[in-house]
Amino acid sequence: MNLKSILPKFAVLCVLVVSLAACQTTGTKKDYSAFREADPRSVLVVPVVNNSVEVDAPDLFLSTLSRYIGERGYYVFPVNLVKNVMEEDGMGDANMVHEADPTRLGEIFGSDTVLYVKINTWTAQYLVFSTTVTVELEYTLKDTHSGQTLWSDNQVRQWSPQSQSGGHPLAALLAAAINAAIAKAAPNYIPLAQQANYAAFNQLNTGIPAGPYSPQYQNDMADF
Repeated sequence: MNLKSILPKFAVLCVLVVSLAACQTTGTKKDYSAFREADPRSVLVVPVVNNSVEVDAPDLFLSTLSRYIGERGYYVFPVNLVKNVMEEDGMGDANMVHEADPTRLGEIFGSDTVLYVKINTWTAQYLVFSTTVTVELEYTLKDTHSGQTLWSDNQVRQWSPQSQSGGHPLAALLAAAINAAIAKAAPNYIPLAQQANYAAFNQLNTGIPAGPYSPQYQNDMADF
């Protein structure tokens, strides 16, 4: 086999190996003593604080969240129902809700915990030949009985469209510019939010322990 034909394939393989290794990277183990003591069964997701300039970001993000908490073995109060109830009761302002006493929210909804999320970045940065889509999220889970923070995490995810055009360099530049313009005009934040949520709740040492509705409940102490 020709060496020139092998090298590109080998380079691609190296990139894939490095990427997979990065996905398996675990952070410094968090202190889960308060979480284990509280032993929560349910999670109330309150309206998201939006620190970005994208007005649709909170609703788009909320649509991605419940699945990943539920898959960890916790009951998640229906996020849209909670949002509507809060708006009807004069608690529609997310900043006000985040500043409220979590024990009061627990009394109203009967939840064991409250999950607060802040969207710090939700943007698509356009640079003519490339667009970088970025989401930066801050998660905090609090106990509704004590008000104590049980867990917190931060996630940043980025994506840039890659042109697959070969041949003439001018054609490649044109394809890159078109892809960048499309990404800027209609950036797809959902996959990045999903990746961030999965990593936040599932990453070994830094995610949340399995809840009572998971087969892994109390069997994952070595990982969390």
